[in-house]
Amino acid sequence: MRIGILGAGNMAAALGAKWVGAGHDVLIGARSAERADALAKRIGARTGTLAEAAEHGEAVLVAVGHAATGEVIPALATRLAGKPLLDCSNPILPGPGGLMLSTDGGPSAARTLADAAPDAHVVKAFHLCAAGVWAGPHAVGLAVPVCGDDEAALAVAHTLVADLESVPLPVGGLDRVGYLEATAAIVIGMWFAGQDPRTMLPSAENAHG
Repeated sequence: MRIGILGAGNMAAALGAKWVGAGHDVLIGARSAERADALAKRIGARTGTLAEAAEHGEAVLVAVGHAATGEVIPALATRLAGKPLLDCSNPILPGPGGLMLSTDGGPSAARTLADAAPDAHVVKAFHLCAAGVWAGPHAVGLAVPVCGDDEAALAVAHTLVADLESVPLPVGGLDRVGYLEATAAIVIGMWFAGQDPRTMLPSAENAHG
C-alpha cells in the first residue's frame, strides 16, 4: 500500500518504520524538508513535500500535531479527497488537576481534521500510546481503538493496525471521538503519575460479573 505521512516527528518515525518493514511504500512530507529527508533515509522511506505525501498515499497519516492542523491540512484538502486520513494526535495539555483537553467545549481533534479536509475519510487511531511504544517490541498484541464513519477507510486502518502486529478495536464513528480523546487524557495522565490504568478494568470474561 502507498502511505503518505504528513510530519517528521516521533510518531511519523515510529509508525513509518513499522510500515516500511511490513512492505508498504511510505513517503514522508513535512514543513521542514531537511527533517523529512533525514527521517526518510533513516527508516527506508521516500521523501517529498507535504503535497507530494498527500498525493502519494492511498492512506495518509497526519502526524503534525493537533495545533498545526489548521495550518497544514486545508491546503492539502483536494489531494486528500476520498482517502483514509489517520489522526494520531492527542489534543491534551497540562491542567490544574492533571491533563486536560485543549479541545474542551469544542469539536474533537478528529472532527477539526475532518472539517479541514471535508472530502477525506478521517479515522482516529494510534493515539493512546507514545511513539516509543510503537517503536519498540511492546506494541505487539495491543488493542488499538479505532473510530471512523467510512467502512472502507476503517478497513484500511484495521489493516495498518494489524501490520503493526496489533489488534484493531472498533469503538464507533466520529461522534465517539471526543470520548476517546478524553479517555487518552485520563490514561496518559495516569501513566505520567506512575499508575497503571489497566488495573481499573476486569478481564472481558469477568466484565459482567
